[in-house]
Amino acid sequence: QVQLVESGGGLVQPGGSLRLTCVASVWDFVFEDMRWFRQTPGKERELVASIARSGRIDYADSVRGRFTISRDNGESTVNLQMNSLRPEDTAVYYCNGDSPVWDRATMTFPTIWGQGTQVTVSS
Repeated sequence: QVQLVESGGGLVQPGGSLRLTCVASVWDFVFEDMRWFRQTPGKERELVASIARSGRIDYADSVRGRFTISRDNGESTVNLQMNSLRPEDTAVYYCNGDSPVWDRATMTFPTIWGQGTQVTVSS
């Protein structure tokens, strides 16, 4: 089964930037909608940004104007450019994508999740 792998997390000072990348394990595997989520301990996973194959993009109010989501490489890669980072952006960031391939075992078009990458914003 195709997998998603995130990279680009790390430690950055407030006001700094990071670029997260999420790559499919199968080259040119085209997902439908793709998204970035984040989660901090004790809180529910929060949707940060989404991008559809149609090109529609949505952002959480907390990141609009600072974060930019994009897709490339035949749409098997999704990126999240994060600027003007704040301490409250600290979280584990996850990507996911809606597979266009029917899974007979689950009788669904599954949503594939990455393993997460830590982003820490601190001085």
